[in-house]
Amino acid sequence: MSVPFAITARHKGFNRAEIVDQNFTEFVQFWQGDVRDTPDDDAPVLPGSELNAQGFRELLESQLISRHLDLMARVLRVQNKVFYTIGSSGHEGNAMVARLTRHTDPAFLHYRSGGFMAERFRKLPGMDPVMDSALSFAASSEDPASGGRHKVWGSKPLWVLPQTSTIASHLPKALGTAVAIEQARRIGHTLPIPADSIAICSFGDASSNHATAQTAFNAAGWTAYQKLPAPVLFVCEDNGIGISVKTPTGWVASNFQQRSNLDYFFADGLDLAEGYAQVQRAVEHCRTTRRPTFLHLKTTRVMGHAGTDFEIEWRSIEELVSVESTDPLLRSAAIALESGLYSKDSLLSLYEATRKRCFAAAEEADRRPRLTSLADVLKPLAPYTPDAVKREAERTDYAERRVAAFGSEDKLPEKQAPRHLAIQIGQALHDLMAKYPQSLLFGEDVAQKGGVYTVTKGLHKAFKNSRVFNTLLDETMILGLAQGFASMGMLPIPEIQYLAYFHNACDQIRGEACSLQFFSNDQYRNPILMRVASLGYQKGFGGHFHNDNSITALRDIPGLVVGCPSRGDDAATMLRTLSALAQVDGRVCAFLEPIALYMTKDLYEAGDGQWQFDYPAPGSAMTLGEGRIYHPEANDLVVFTFGNGVPMALRAARQIEAAHGWKTRVVDLRWLAPLNNAFIAEQARDAKRIIVLDEGRRSAGVGEGVITAIVEGGFGKTPLRRVVGEDTYTPLAGAALLVLPGESDVVSAAAELA
Repeated sequence: MSVPFAITARHKGFNRAEIVDQNFTEFVQFWQGDVRDTPDDDAPVLPGSELNAQGFRELLESQLISRHLDLMARVLRVQNKVFYTIGSSGHEGNAMVARLTRHTDPAFLHYRSGGFMAERFRKLPGMDPVMDSALSFAASSEDPASGGRHKVWGSKPLWVLPQTSTIASHLPKALGTAVAIEQARRIGHTLPIPADSIAICSFGDASSNHATAQTAFNAAGWTAYQKLPAPVLFVCEDNGIGISVKTPTGWVASNFQQRSNLDYFFADGLDLAEGYAQVQRAVEHCRTTRRPTFLHLKTTRVMGHAGTDFEIEWRSIEELVSVESTDPLLRSAAIALESGLYSKDSLLSLYEATRKRCFAAAEEADRRPRLTSLADVLKPLAPYTPDAVKREAERTDYAERRVAAFGSEDKLPEKQAPRHLAIQIGQALHDLMAKYPQSLLFGEDVAQKGGVYTVTKGLHKAFKNSRVFNTLLDETMILGLAQGFASMGMLPIPEIQYLAYFHNACDQIRGEACSLQFFSNDQYRNPILMRVASLGYQKGFGGHFHNDNSITALRDIPGLVVGCPSRGDDAATMLRTLSALAQVDGRVCAFLEPIALYMTKDLYEAGDGQWQFDYPAPGSAMTLGEGRIYHPEANDLVVFTFGNGVPMALRAARQIEAAHGWKTRVVDLRWLAPLNNAFIAEQARDAKRIIVLDEGRRSAGVGEGVITAIVEGGFGKTPLRRVVGEDTYTPLAGAALLVLPGESDVVSAAAELA
């Protein structure tokens, strides 16, 4: 495409958005090409093109809507009427992907997806891409995507799951969704979408280099290599630059064209007539072969990264003019005029009418209500309906499936002798998987081996490989799979082998899973029950990566529920409540399993068996936030703790009584996020002395939250000591006990209080 004379030179002080806008008008006004006979609606828009005239008209309109939303945002942002200026200009060709896919194909979109969204809105009658987008730009509480919480591309009826800042973090869950579409058939689960749907995931060329993107590409190939279906369409919108860092010419093609088990297609997203058939081939390939497919979509970026990106400060005027000459709307204008579908006047009229429509919608959106109260902002973040959760946790209408899972009536766990933590977690998981036929348990080594500590032993035999299976060694992908299964209505129970490994993949929970309810205004949910082998004191095998006592990263995640049992019966009732929270309220839950207590049978002395408990039969569950109190009548000393600290505190209490004559109450918090501040304050009310025993690190540990609850509850004058781990990584062997609190530390703290 030749450069129109109107954009061969521009003064560097000009607003580039104004230049790009003016380029279109001048290109049309001065266009002098030949005009063909106007094609019928069903005829090719240009000879040899597989795009018909009607399709071109609609795609052009979608492109213009996207462009004028961008231009509107640049103008009205300075008037404080809109609050987002990362635009889609240059990427409008992604409208072809929307046209050639279905509105029931789940889409996880790049932030430059204005064209895609405008086109997908055509899939259902009565929807308005301009007004809906304007409400989002204006952060209106009437925004149907997020309720005014963020400018997102999203729609519940159109199956566009909102993404906030898609720098590759959405690729694992997109692949997980593709896997889930196929997994549903294997377990007999009814999908909320057609069985031949595909998952769509778009991102930029710069984002394709991100570690999170690479893990998704690798896992997609790993899946296809085993001939397991994974119908995901990765759409790399290659504009050649990431903010101000240029992608080496040819890098994307070089990196992906020859990748095994990731099928590569190229499409020219700058030319609707040329690119349409190329996109179509990629979509059809993905849908029919059910293989992961990489669509390399050529785009450009005009008007900079965002409104605050003054490109003239770091790009030459000649380079800017050259880039602006590749604007896909100029090529679409040429097609419109050459095909005879539009005259110059009618095309400019459509252009200006679209501008007027977008600005009118934005002005109207500015008059609509915004979020004005904290309660409204927080409403979708962590929904909790306690009565419904209690009913679900205590539901017992699965007796036959339960007997089948355990083998016979005689083998039901409540009919067995008291057992330790690891056994009862495994029994509880059998229970949950019998109760929820849509549940899946997966992770590293969890299937035939039964996990590193045999906690999941027997589950693979009982529920087969379709529901209990091993994954590749990649925590990011494990949690991406979990989100995919959750989005398709299943109950994923992923295992993270050690707490230290969670940090490799934290953003999949923090930035993705837990944010979905908030940024979709509770229209989409991620019901996940994540199990994590956790905490310290593991003997004979350890070091930092197997004795990680820091849960700060978990407690800092908005909306995440974190539970940590110290004994087997608590583990069973807690798991029932966590699964009910996931099922009823869509919550993301973390279940921390203290490794050092897995096999613990004794409490005070070898052979006493006092840390083994009867299995709680179905029908009993633990309320969220409910702690366990040992010796509730005692108040000489109250010890707040959790996990490994509970049996430690009980043992220390005997020594404290012998030394000082004090009766000690031990409070097992059990729930670490959210902390039950009212419960903590109530237990502190009559305490003469307090010890907070937290095996985590001194800085930012659970203990700090407990002390805050005590002080804010009005009991800050009660004599108090904190017994905590040190701010260090955990060393190997016996040296680990030097950095973790022990019974003697609790006894010493009591002596200080005396």
